[in-house]
Amino acid sequence: MKLSEYLFKTTKETPKDTELKSHKLLLRGGYVKQVGAGIFTYLPIAWRSLKKIENIIREEMDATGCQEINMPVTVPASLWAESGRYESVGEELLRFDDRVGRKMVLSMTHEEVVTDLIRYAVTSYKQLPVKVYQLQTKFRDEPRVRGGLIRVREFVMKDAYSYHDSYEDLDKYYQEMYNAYHTIFKRCGINALAVSSDTGMMGGSGADEFMAVTKAGEDTLIICSSCNYRANKEVAKAKRSYAKENMLPMEEVATPDQQTISDVAAFLGTTADRTLKAVVYSTGEELAFCAIRGDLEINETKLRNYLKAKTIFLATDEELEAAGIVKGFASPIGQTFSGKKVRIIADVSAAESCNLIAGGNKIDVHIKNTNFGRDWKTSEIADISNVNEGEACPCCEKPLTVKRGIEIGNIFKLGTKYTESMKCVYLNKEGKEVPMIMGCYGIGVGRLLASVLEVRADEDKIVWPISIAPFEVELIGLHKDNQNNVREICAEVYNKLKNAGIDVLYDDRNASPGFKFKDADLIGSPIKIALGEKSLQNGGAEVTIADNEKTIVALDNLVDAVINAKSVLYSELNQ
Repeated sequence: MKLSEYLFKTTKETPKDTELKSHKLLLRGGYVKQVGAGIFTYLPIAWRSLKKIENIIREEMDATGCQEINMPVTVPASLWAESGRYESVGEELLRFDDRVGRKMVLSMTHEEVVTDLIRYAVTSYKQLPVKVYQLQTKFRDEPRVRGGLIRVREFVMKDAYSYHDSYEDLDKYYQEMYNAYHTIFKRCGINALAVSSDTGMMGGSGADEFMAVTKAGEDTLIICSSCNYRANKEVAKAKRSYAKENMLPMEEVATPDQQTISDVAAFLGTTADRTLKAVVYSTGEELAFCAIRGDLEINETKLRNYLKAKTIFLATDEELEAAGIVKGFASPIGQTFSGKKVRIIADVSAAESCNLIAGGNKIDVHIKNTNFGRDWKTSEIADISNVNEGEACPCCEKPLTVKRGIEIGNIFKLGTKYTESMKCVYLNKEGKEVPMIMGCYGIGVGRLLASVLEVRADEDKIVWPISIAPFEVELIGLHKDNQNNVREICAEVYNKLKNAGIDVLYDDRNASPGFKFKDADLIGSPIKIALGEKSLQNGGAEVTIADNEKTIVALDNLVDAVINAKSVLYSELNQ
């Protein structure tokens, strides 16, 4: 492809309202144009990379025995009603009525549609397992788009689904997908980190997320470098030891104007881990009065899952007052509630610690030496706390590390969550109707593209992995208007590269070398060939492979040198 004939536009200025490196580079490099909040047009240069990613995904999905299908984006709401998600999923699911009043949705995921297909096509254990996938547009009405392609509203996803006659067979295929995902991401230039995760709105018995580790990530990962423990903070655990002490008598103390944990601890000459913190959440229907050790924080995902609530939010001052809870001085010690139903939930840390300083349930008063079981009780004890850097691994007790990451793929063991509600059954060997056992597996294609940049690119320069580069090679013609001989040599080299089956972009524009090199940094081909009068005088063409030093290669050897460089770059991705 000649750049002079290409639909292509770069900008030298950093676009406004961009925070992430990938967003800036994709806009500056002419890869995308924003149409609306979280909605993008992909220009040809981006589309080439996206299609290369899709082809890698197809090859690895096919290798696991998955069959490609295509399902509609717009589907009847009745299918989502069958699974119960039409009501349970929030406003991110776009609901609408068609012209005759039928309720419809824009699919944000396809569990219902694919289960409807499988219950139609599969009736016997002899047909199982069944494994299908698609690469299809989704729409998720995100309340907060972020980072260009990292969090969008309309996107292409590879979603795969498997149906089995036993959990053992699901586990076996789940592991195959787990391995295939690592291969996909490695071929795209990322060593993804797999972590245990929350099942979220998908449901099921287990899930793993695949993370691109980068400071730009919005997910928090808890990792042990001494063993294989890895988890998203939403489900992470730590091994905590609790000193056993003799219970001391409770003592009420004055703490004027001391409301925060740090203030109270300093005022009383102790540390935050010797205090009890009360945090109150509301589900809209009831209040959750959470007691946790003062040095820890509530993990809202753990709490929401424990409550089995659709959403939770911090209780308002009005809700606290109506329940008789004294803001800043609350504790479960002798607490009585009024109005709305209130559940007392103790984090394990609060239940296991001794002689903690708690609020006195009245202004400017705290109570020393409070103990669970003696001074306050609840039947609801749960792990609802965040894990912190340096805490002990639950498996090997070595220190845990906290990192940030972008979720680029996920896999779920759904079990019978959808097949039971939607009556997706088969006849087993005994002739009995039983629900199929289901798994699902997703990869966001655009997010993967952007994540590669977050992990690998500089602030002003892209060097794509050769497997997903828009063009493997860029030929930069450094010819002036009066240098027809140089232009002719460049055209000859371009044709030789094309005829050798090399994926090459030729910058044949009438522009300055500086302008062309800046554009080349944004195009990001891993092999760059600069050809001009100066390089010819030095013996040939100037070749740069990835971030290595430039070398001069004789024109007669140029095609072979490029083929060898390609082979090396591809092999590096497979190591």
